[in-house]
Amino acid sequence: MKTWCLAAAIIAALSPAAAQQAGDLTIGLGIANVNPKSDNGALASGAVPISIGDNTRPQITAEYFIRDNIGVELLAALPFKHSIKSNGTEIGTVKHLPPVLSLQYHFDATPQLKPFLGVGVNFTGFFDAESKGSLAGNELRVKNSWGLAAHVGTDYWINDRSALRADLRWIDIDADVTLDGGDIGKAEIDPVVAGVSYVMKF
Repeated sequence: MKTWCLAAAIIAALSPAAAQQAGDLTIGLGIANVNPKSDNGALASGAVPISIGDNTRPQITAEYFIRDNIGVELLAALPFKHSIKSNGTEIGTVKHLPPVLSLQYHFDATPQLKPFLGVGVNFTGFFDAESKGSLAGNELRVKNSWGLAAHVGTDYWINDRSALRADLRWIDIDADVTLDGGDIGKAEIDPVVAGVSYVMKF
């Protein structure tokens, strides 16, 4: 009897994790680092080059599978806060929320490993912009942005209901910047977003 129980346990452990099927819902809880590209443009007719710092915050994803292995995912997170610098000196800060809606395809690479690719659309809402340093006392505003997004990652399924995820996103974020109501240029952010999550299937 013990031999049979041990064999059953081994078979269960080696059994393939089920592919995502139409009607499945997954929720992912994790953290994400938003890392803007290195050259973020220049303001004031090119006189003020800017660089935007990275930030890490908790994230949540929800994905509903409309067909086997094909899902629609919504990314949400707590607000990110970024430092805006020019020639190494901080001239402002801004917060943003970057929800992304993506269509994704999940591959059955191995019983446990399920890579995926996705494309989608992003809306970035900026708020609480604050001018600092040489701009202190002026009203700084970063306008909202719409853009495309690409997503790549993989899930490692621990069992039929839970997985560990590592993923990367590229998001097209180009936002107009104003100072005291006047347009002073565009911030070209275009970040790579690196995330790790614990995914649950319902």
